[in-house]
Amino acid sequence: MGIFSSDKKKELDKGLEKTRENVFRKLSRAVVGKSRVDDEVLDHLEEALITSDVGVDTTLKIIDRIELRVSKDKYLNTSELNTILREEIVDMLSENNQEDTREFSSGLPTKPYVIMVVGVNGVGKTTTIGKLAWHFKNTGKKVILGAADTFRAAAVDQISIWAERVGVELVMQKMGSDPASVAYDTVSSAVSKEADVVIIDTAGRLHNKTNLMNELTKIKRVMQKVIPDAPHEILLILDGSTGQNAFEQARQFTAATEVNALALTKLDGTAKGGVVLGISDQFRIPVKYIGIGEKMEDLQVFNREVFVDTLFS
Repeated sequence: MGIFSSDKKKELDKGLEKTRENVFRKLSRAVVGKSRVDDEVLDHLEEALITSDVGVDTTLKIIDRIELRVSKDKYLNTSELNTILREEIVDMLSENNQEDTREFSSGLPTKPYVIMVVGVNGVGKTTTIGKLAWHFKNTGKKVILGAADTFRAAAVDQISIWAERVGVELVMQKMGSDPASVAYDTVSSAVSKEADVVIIDTAGRLHNKTNLMNELTKIKRVMQKVIPDAPHEILLILDGSTGQNAFEQARQFTAATEVNALALTKLDGTAKGGVVLGISDQFRIPVKYIGIGEKMEDLQVFNREVFVDTLFS
């Protein structure tokens, strides 16, 4: 489990402030005038979690776990509810996912490590790529970016700006080029230049799942001509501020390609941070990164225990 410095914890506290206030306000209403956790408290707790965008299925699992604790311990007072919530949610997420993601400074499992980034336009995809590149570069890794979203001029312009700002190489072609060709050139360049990390941007269209699936499959197949097991990570970027809409995007993209990592962005500007818990639980895909602000360091490695503790503390 990654070790959070006090500075990182402080940034997380600030980034989740709106969500924490929202959850606390609802939890306070759930226990007002009550000395013990009974059916009425659980009903109010269920409503508080659902309206905090945790999601119905995940909320019901949490309530079941709390009910089990109540029946086992016979008597639980409402002052213990926050502690119990933290414990049960962390346990639930631990059961669904493997270990927490290691810090950026940890060793990569292979070199070059290829990350293909997917997600709809507007979720913070390019910004997240830039911040990822900055974090990896800061830990001494050589990073190459690939501008394989060739259908939007803005996408290529944005990733060019980020590559220049971070000081990493960008492989790009002219507008309308074959995205798979860009990906091929990027991983070929990475191998020849002995890069540590390759991050490939892809188009953010979702209007036709079949076309999306075909395009992503083609990009993977072409990269595998150079690196047989590429991409090592398919990272889906979701906008945490969209709440339940993020669930639908996760459903679409996990159906279209083998997503094996998630990043939730824009959590600082929303009271819907509970969506992180629901998505992590429902899709059984590790949340690797969370975005809690505009600064480079505001992209943090997700640590479920610290996150839950921050949300309910």
